[in-house]
This record gives sequence, C-alpha cells and structure tokens, in this order.
Amino acid sequence: MVSTTQVPSNPEPPALWNILLRRNPFFTGRAQVLARLRAMLLAAQSAALVQPPAISGLGGIVQNADRNRVCLSLPRRVPCHLLDPGNSREMPIADSTKIATLLHLPEQNAREPEVTIQAVKQWLESNTSWLLIFDNADDLSIVSDILPTKNSGHILFTTRATALGNVAKRVEIDEMDVQEGALLLLRRAKILTLTASLTSAPSADLTVARTIAQAMDGLPLALDQAGAYIEETKCSLPDYLQLYLEQPADMLKERGEYKAYHPDPVAKTWALSFAKVQQANPAAADLLRFCAFLAPDDIPEEIISKAPEDIGTELQSLAGNLHKLNLAIKELLKYSLIRRDGSKHTMVVHRLVQAVLRDEMDEETRKRWAERAIRAVNWSFPAVQKVEEWPKCQQWLPHALVCADFIEKRELVFKEAARLLNEAGYYLGDRAQYAEAEPLYERALAICEEVLGEKHPDTARSLNNLGMLYYMQGKYAEAEPLLKRALTIYEQILGLTHPSTITVCDNYNYLLEKIKHE
Repeated sequence: MVSTTQVPSNPEPPALWNILLRRNPFFTGRAQVLARLRAMLLAAQSAALVQPPAISGLGGIVQNADRNRVCLSLPRRVPCHLLDPGNSREMPIADSTKIATLLHLPEQNAREPEVTIQAVKQWLESNTSWLLIFDNADDLSIVSDILPTKNSGHILFTTRATALGNVAKRVEIDEMDVQEGALLLLRRAKILTLTASLTSAPSADLTVARTIAQAMDGLPLALDQAGAYIEETKCSLPDYLQLYLEQPADMLKERGEYKAYHPDPVAKTWALSFAKVQQANPAAADLLRFCAFLAPDDIPEEIISKAPEDIGTELQSLAGNLHKLNLAIKELLKYSLIRRDGSKHTMVVHRLVQAVLRDEMDEETRKRWAERAIRAVNWSFPAVQKVEEWPKCQQWLPHALVCADFIEKRELVFKEAARLLNEAGYYLGDRAQYAEAEPLYERALAICEEVLGEKHPDTARSLNNLGMLYYMQGKYAEAEPLLKRALTIYEQILGLTHPSTITVCDNYNYLLEKIKHE
C-alpha cells in the first residue's frame, strides 16, 4: 500500500496529505512516548548518524493511532509517503514505482526496477521535509534497498520485530496501565464523552472498567473491541466482564461494525504471526503453545531447558540445547509474541496471546499440552525442603498454581500431577499459607489414591502432608485419621525403622498429645 503527496516548491499553496492519517478520538495516554518519537523524528533529520525510530510491540498494542498521532504532530507541510512492505521482496519494487509515478519522475516507467529505486532514493536525498512511513515492517531487510543514505527527511517504522540492527532505533510500546485502559474503554463504549475524565465516571462503572482493563492486560485493540461490543449490543459493563471471563477467546474474535482504525480483531491480528512462526521454526511454535499453559509472567527458561525426556513434540529439541532455545525465542521475538529478560533467564507472554492459542486447540490437544506443562513444571520444581531454594520456589509457584487449575478443571489424573500439587502445597504450608495449600493437598491425595492405590508410600506422604496441615491449623479431629492411616501404610510397606515411618510416628504422637491436653 502506498499513498503520497508532493509539496510544490512554492511555499504559498497549502500542503496536502493524501494518505488518511486520522486521529482516533477514543485513544488516550502515551503522551511521553509520543513526544519522544516526535523528538527522534526531528533529530534524525538533522543528524547524519541518528537512526530513525521504529514503533515496536505486539500486534494489538502498537496501534495506527500511535503512528498517526506522532505524524500529525509534525509540520503539515511535510510530504508524506505511507508504505506497507509486508514480507515480500516484491513490495518495495512496487512501492518505488508508485512513488516515482506520483512524483512524476522520468524513471517511473524504467524496465529495470533498480533504476526506479535509485531514482526514488536520489529524490529523497535531494529534497527535505518529507516523511516515509514503513508500516508493518517486520523484516527490515526487505526495505533496506529503498532507504536513502542521507537523513534529509523523516523516516518512521512500525514493526513487531525487536531486533532492528543498524536500520532503526526501537521504541517499545507497552500495554496501557489500568487507568488509561479504563478511560479508553469507557470512551469507546460511549459511557464517557470524548473529553470527560475518569473522575466523571460512575463509581460502579469505573470499578468494572478497571477490572476489564486489568483482565485484558491493557491491550488497546482488545479494549477497543470491548467498547465497540458494549456500544453496539447495549450490554452492561458487568455483563461484558462476565462474558469475557467465561469465553475470552470468543470475545477477542468480535469486532465492531466501525473498523476505520483497525479492521481486524485481536485473534485475527495474531493468527498470521502464529502461522509464520510455525512455518519458520516449528519448535518456536511449540514453545509458544507450551507457554500458553503457564502463568504469563516470569516464565523460567529452566522449565524448558530441563524438560523431561518424554515431553514430546518439537519441544524436546530445545531441552538441554541453549542454542536451539535461543533460535526459537528469536523467532518469537520477531513478532513480539514474547518478551525475554536475558539477565533473569525468564520470558513473558501476554495472557491474551495465551487465551487465543488455547482456543485454537481442540479439547484433546489442550489436555495434552496441559499435561506437558504439568510434567515439565513438576520435573524442574526446586527442592522445597531446602530453605535456600525458597526464592526459586516462589518463582515457580505461579506456574504450579496455573497447572493446579488445569488439573482440577480438566480432571487430570497422573502421578506427576500429584507430586507437583504436593510440592506446591508443602511450600505454601511452610509459609503459613494454609488456606492456599489445603486444596492442593486434598487433590494430590485423591489422585494418589486413584492412580497408586490406598496403600502406596506416595499416598501415605499425601496423607501425612494434609494431616500436618490440619494439625498446624488446630484442626486436630481432621488430622488424626489421616496421620493414623499414613503411619499404618509406612509401617506395613517400609517397616518400623524407616526414617519416613519414624517421622510420621513422631507427628502422630505430637498430635495425640495435643488432643490429650485439649
């Protein structure tokens, strides 16, 4: 796609922009980053070695509104060219031809594409105060041939890529904070006027709007979709929130009738990125699917690098191979589908990306991926009995709790699931988080009894853990039969002198003493 207007050399006639750079009236916030972008655009024109800015982020976070607002802040006498290079090396050739035609360059009809490209570059280098916008430039190598060597005008990229080399300087666009997201939602839903602030919103509406913004992790496109849905269906904010919590992926497929600023819904926006990753690096695609079954933040890379041998799929090629893991992450970073903290060896995946990925799967596929995540988190869970490992346990805990939710809702029953629940419960119990630990221990016991039998040592371990949790809470009547059963199993299976038998025997005797003095 390319549009252009050439400003005549005569300064009197007003400059015209033929490309449609409309300000989204509902869009709000990001004043600091937009001011930074404007300053970078102006600086790049006056300094030969300054890289042009590139607005970068996950699809649905970087909006046309960001691009348009910064461009509209430039002098209106700037000739503007908007190009969408896509991922085809044919597009720069076609765009160069269109620009040459609109600029009435003699080389517009040249038989050799290189002649036209060079003519356009020469025009750009010989004139000032022009603006080139490379929209959706995920592969900057495609546009390198058309870039002028002199900074006589302005260049702006929008991209999902994170590695831009020496072509551009990345300006990452983050999610909206809760306040900005709530304001966008309320304005788009027409609950607030375009000039109203959050203080004008009814307190009940404001509370729910903040909850929706938080649930959507501040993704502007999703919030815009939500506002359009509320406006067009006249449903209430609480009703929309309930719908979203029950079926998030379905709601992310809905797009309002008025689509001038971003025609595609969130789900469709990401579908093309998923497909490209799958084609380029299947292991990267499987890595992203795997991460969809963990907590979205601070995913330890160790969960993948130390994955069990039977994890299956392309993920197996990443276990114990840092180079292949780096290449898989590199592919995902091309589309900002994850963020990586190299110093902490962790990754972040937007929770809406997770929701869309899970929704693409049938029930059986979702179950298999949930089992893989549970096995991997269990395999890598730190030694909870060692206090020095507690910081790592805290890092693993959110992922274990997500796995626990899958275990409960999908009724997953296998021994690794029971062990993970026991480990997470033990850590929570030792930190006096008894209410959080109790359902984990209860589910672990039920799985052990079903999978391993009522007289297995692992069943006895679960009985002891749950019994001691009741003991710590003063629930002695509930604890007594559990510890008695655990002791009986250990005595029969392991013998009277086994360390586990002795430990449980001591626990049981302590309990009986407590009951005696009650």
